[in-house]
Amino acid sequence: MARGNNLNAILHFEAVARRGSLTVAAEELSVSPSAVSQQIKLLEQQLGIKLFRRKGRNLTLTLEGEQLFQTSATALRMLSEARKNLGKARETRRLNLRVTPSFGVRWLGPRLSEFIDQCPDFDLRVDAAPDPTDFERELMDIDIRYGSGNWPAFHCAPVLPDQVLPLASPEYLASLGGLEVDPVTRLNAARLIDSARAMCQWDFWLWRNGLEVTSNTKSVLMDRSSLALQLAVDGRGVVLESLALAAPEVASGRLVPVTPDLPVFTFPAYWLVCPPRHLNRRAVRLFTDWIAGQAADHTDAVAALKTQFGLHALEIDAGTELAYGAPD
Repeated sequence: MARGNNLNAILHFEAVARRGSLTVAAEELSVSPSAVSQQIKLLEQQLGIKLFRRKGRNLTLTLEGEQLFQTSATALRMLSEARKNLGKARETRRLNLRVTPSFGVRWLGPRLSEFIDQCPDFDLRVDAAPDPTDFERELMDIDIRYGSGNWPAFHCAPVLPDQVLPLASPEYLASLGGLEVDPVTRLNAARLIDSARAMCQWDFWLWRNGLEVTSNTKSVLMDRSSLALQLAVDGRGVVLESLALAAPEVASGRLVPVTPDLPVFTFPAYWLVCPPRHLNRRAVRLFTDWIAGQAADHTDAVAALKTQFGLHALEIDAGTELAYGAPD
């Protein structure tokens, strides 16, 4: 017997067992009593058991029938709930978003209230995690991913570049001799703070600028950019970080450039990533447009900071230079 017919027979059986009457079950199912009776007989033949005891028009469940009724009633109830939930999911506007932790906390988080104001009817879920999304296994619409942008199976749109430079609190910079001493002297006296997951780290930055820092033996390696930046704000060293994350501290004066005479290394770093099919979802399109506007505003603000401190940019090829880092 075909699998679809089995389910049809189960539906008829469950209705009869629940209502205790062929006639009442037939009315509920909008079929004839003979059709219901035929489905019950077919199910009993396939299972090789009796499901009902028949005494005239009265039907009572056998032990096997009672077991099947309990199981089938539960299964049909679960199917009904699943159908309702699927219907609600279609009606609900929902966006599932993954973002790297520091970028989520420092850049995206303070701006999300504007997206919520623009799309108040949307359900929003944000998952802050360093690992990339497995879109085939995870219920995610978009991944804001940090890296080189080399993910050929996906739609990848640049969000923000990294604009990397050494930063420290004004007090800590003063303790290094300030801007009156040369950059090597400043950095030789400093504790250098690295972010473990950053593409551009101190060894590459020093090599690319042609600087040889020989007497510095003090360093700190932090797992998150937010931790590294906080350590620098607290006056514990010079952090090599991006204006993408450090702009609020620089704008407020809590961090200042340590080597304003040297270039700001600039390269694409933050990407909106998703399977191409996700671009058909309205929530994804709305978020994509919104974050592009936020990124444009941020870029203007960073440009003003660079002008304020007399900083100039140097474009770095993340796919080649940063992929191999400084030579051994």
